[in-house]
Amino acid sequence: MAIPHAAPGEVFDVRPLGAALKNAKTITLIRASHLEVLRIVLPAGKRVPEHRAPGEITVLCVEGVIRLFINGEPRTMHAGDMLLLNTGEAHALEALDDASIIVTIHLAHERQ
Repeated sequence: MAIPHAAPGEVFDVRPLGAALKNAKTITLIRASHLEVLRIVLPAGKRVPEHRAPGEITVLCVEGVIRLFINGEPRTMHAGDMLLLNTGEAHALEALDDASIIVTIHLAHERQ
């Protein structure tokens, strides 16, 4: 069964999950030819090992607090904070509180 993603022109909700955060799962919100948007849900203490993305990415902290490591250098992000990473930049993250983030990945580099 295919996982439904938002269609062009479709409005969808990315507001904080609030009390539902504890039971929420990471989901892909949009998957298009050159763009992927995910809501990543991280319980406090969860770590995502260092990795690289095939294109530029943005990270928007929607709720909670995360520590993002860019080339080993830590950046703490709170709800409402956003940043941009270059293509292929090494990064890892850790949830300091229960958190949800919106990650946008520009995929044009991968598919050209």
